[in-house]
Amino acid sequence: MTEQPANNNHATHLAGPVLVLGTGLLGASIGLGLRARGIEVLLSDPSPSAEAVAQDIGAGRILAPDEDTAPQLVVVASPPDVTARVVSAALRRYPDAVVVDIASVKVSVLAELRQDQALTDEDLARYVGTHPMAGREKSGPVAARGELFTSMPWVLCPSEFAAPAAVKTARELAIDLGAVVSEMSAEEHDASVALISHLPQVMSSLLASRLQDTPAHALALSGQGLRDVTRIAASDPSLWVQILGANAPRLVRHLHGVREDLNRLINTLEHPEADGARLDLAQLISEGNAGQARIPGKHGAPPQSYAWLTVLVDDRPGQIARLLTEIGEEGINLEDLRLDHSAGQDVGMVEISVLPGRRQQLVDYLSTHGWKVLQ
Repeated sequence: MTEQPANNNHATHLAGPVLVLGTGLLGASIGLGLRARGIEVLLSDPSPSAEAVAQDIGAGRILAPDEDTAPQLVVVASPPDVTARVVSAALRRYPDAVVVDIASVKVSVLAELRQDQALTDEDLARYVGTHPMAGREKSGPVAARGELFTSMPWVLCPSEFAAPAAVKTARELAIDLGAVVSEMSAEEHDASVALISHLPQVMSSLLASRLQDTPAHALALSGQGLRDVTRIAASDPSLWVQILGANAPRLVRHLHGVREDLNRLINTLEHPEADGARLDLAQLISEGNAGQARIPGKHGAPPQSYAWLTVLVDDRPGQIARLLTEIGEEGINLEDLRLDHSAGQDVGMVEISVLPGRRQQLVDYLSTHGWKVLQ
């Protein structure tokens, strides 16, 4: 796998125009990002209202039905179950354009295109499968953001047919949108996202589903941990039905592993006083510690241990902004930040991480400036 850092200047690589087919969250966000770079963007979507909203927010100009255009690049941002069909039509309609798709699964799309007898090897030379690893729980063009892809991974999965010029254009799209570009095979991509994207969605949804009949007084005790692990359970069901179905064989392998771990945990907890039970529980938690520690840290750098502290803030406008401003004025860089709520009190808790060597400096500074720091 190769990586290229995000583009941090205002130079553009694409010449345009770029035609975006599909004006949902990602398609409209691509349009916004490219328009901010001064690149001409044309929009098309089966939904007239989605087109109109995308145009109204500045993501581009709606392509007229009879308009004769010759885009440099066509970005297919359609739902996964129709992506291959839309890519095929675009390759045939725009014979001089590079065509990329941004579907979150790559093997099934490529397989369908290979079997499409209407396409030649020359057509497939202009196609590159890609996947920007960015999104939001909200959907539709109203949720679009031009900076959605900034510093986020964008995977290129060129097939054996893809021409170098087409791969270069696909890379330029990601770079112009500020993404960090990686390249891997379609099979390697789908195997990777099954674990780091699709399995978390399933686990989050399964946990959140247990809350449907939970009494309100029990949910009132919820802390940030529950919010963290169920955040993505708010995702669009119709989209995930397509994603999970398309990548089912790879996801099932991981689910089998989860099932083995759950059976192990259940067997242990059914006899928590048995010899070795506590050791097994400790080992299970430790295995989670080891896995979590491997997740890359800030800016994709190797993970490292940060020092955390918690600051109480009054539930009044401007308090968090004042806190962050004062920390910045002290010259201390925040590595991460989390917000939590104090049940039953008009205060919030701001969890702050800094480099270990700066923790005591920050504690001393905040304490002398009237902030209540929990250590």
